[in-house]
Amino acid sequence: MVAKSRLRAVLASLLSGLMGLGPLAPLQAAEQLQIRFDGLDLPLNLQELEQWNAQPERSVGELARWLSLLDPASQLQLRQLLRAPLVKERSFTQQLLRSWAGRRVAEELGVLISTENGNAGPLMLSTLNGLLKQQQQVTTLELLRAVPAQQLNINLDGLQRLASRWRQQLDQQKQALAALQSLPLAPRTPLLPLSDGVLLERGSSLSLQAPRSAPSLRRLRVVHRLEPLELEIWSAPAAQPWILLMPGLGGSASQLRWLAQALHQRGWSVVLLDHPGSNEQAVRELLQGRRLPPGAETLRGRVLDVQAVVAAVQAGSLPRLGDQVVLMGHSLGGVSALLAVGLRPEPGLVRRCKRALADLPLINVSRLLQCQLPEVPLPAPQPLAQPVAALVSFNGFGSLLWPNRGLRGLQAPALLVGGSLDLITPPVSEQLRLFVPDANPSSRLVLIEGASHFSPVRIQGGEQQPLFRFGEELVGVDPARVQALILSLTSEFLQGLALPEGSRELPPQRRRLGGVSAYVLDQSLARQWLREVSARSSPVDPEAPPADPPAR
Repeated sequence: MVAKSRLRAVLASLLSGLMGLGPLAPLQAAEQLQIRFDGLDLPLNLQELEQWNAQPERSVGELARWLSLLDPASQLQLRQLLRAPLVKERSFTQQLLRSWAGRRVAEELGVLISTENGNAGPLMLSTLNGLLKQQQQVTTLELLRAVPAQQLNINLDGLQRLASRWRQQLDQQKQALAALQSLPLAPRTPLLPLSDGVLLERGSSLSLQAPRSAPSLRRLRVVHRLEPLELEIWSAPAAQPWILLMPGLGGSASQLRWLAQALHQRGWSVVLLDHPGSNEQAVRELLQGRRLPPGAETLRGRVLDVQAVVAAVQAGSLPRLGDQVVLMGHSLGGVSALLAVGLRPEPGLVRRCKRALADLPLINVSRLLQCQLPEVPLPAPQPLAQPVAALVSFNGFGSLLWPNRGLRGLQAPALLVGGSLDLITPPVSEQLRLFVPDANPSSRLVLIEGASHFSPVRIQGGEQQPLFRFGEELVGVDPARVQALILSLTSEFLQGLALPEGSRELPPQRRRLGGVSAYVLDQSLARQWLREVSARSSPVDPEAPPADPPAR
């Protein structure tokens, strides 16, 4: 693209030329586009822009002359942007725009797009919906021309500020990692061997061997769902807590089967739960235009699923796997576990969300789900049918739900695992700040260097191809290496549950395995890390949740 300085010069010259034409006559609906860039207000005629986009070599007028100053590559990119369909799958987009998250993002578009009457987000949403009733695809120009307003104002300065906040978050996470690396953590090696038929070291790589056993498949009828729950049960003879393992939003049991199998081969019974309505099948139905995108509204069903499965194990409707349960989940699965043990959002969530979503909620996407929760009728808190021995959360979140108490209300040790490259649930706000108030001395916080939100997910072959294949920019370092660390640390945390207080087998440490480093913190070191992060942070910390005012 053309350098910013040259683009500013082009826009300034164009603005000067247009201003020299005298007052602009009022135009018909959506004929005029006003762009704010670097403090300059640039009025553009949409009809002239459309003509230039169609035939730039034959286009005449002030706008065409100034756009010709852009280099050929920039002109081509601009034309491709204007011609590209905003919508390729009509039914999918219609469902997305009807969802809570879609409406919320549309409302917040007022930060970037407005009309002479104010926020244009809802107006753009309704216009796009109207166009989709008439045609399969909608381009950027078609949407701009169809908006029933005399003038559309696009705030590129606001977009730059949003991009700046995103860069600030990346810098914040780099600084947080540097602060973590400076903590006094002794290096340690795994206590449990990797050559147990689950993970084998081959040079610098790690691979999963063929399973020595397979799970039993069970269907559990529950009163809160029309269809029975599909369960994979990995039974082990050892008398220790069994594990209920839950995937995240849009995830499937197959994505976490590697972990269920590995934990089973290390002696634990595991039930792998696939939540209907918020699993991979639900996302497939979304892409086919058959349902709305799943969101926080699915948490009620997820909590009831957890209650039903634990009750069935206790009652004998499912195999009797043990007398205590460990709740373990990825992302929304971790939040489901916290809600299932009885935690509920602290008062003031609506107020906190109003401040947190003041800008486009793209810096921390998990806040969209957290801010939908006030509209979700969660079941009343009640004890599970079996005691909870521990809770393990991979890439979980809750900064807006529990900004002050954190995990203090959890009556069991917790293991929170995050990744330094996670931009969906940033580790400082969504794991560290949630962990610090926890008073349980056996709880641990783990950050894996180079891991992202999708590192715990394993895409395995099967009859049905996976919906998404994540690239390195989303997964981070080799997932097999990260998963080896997850298995190693999780196993030792769980093994320590049977030991007396004060002799847990997962001490604070720095562990390196397969070329990947993990940092294990207790409460004292977590507080020290937070102090270091705060000292290095900019005055406006993009990861910090909005604080509640002091109680009067």
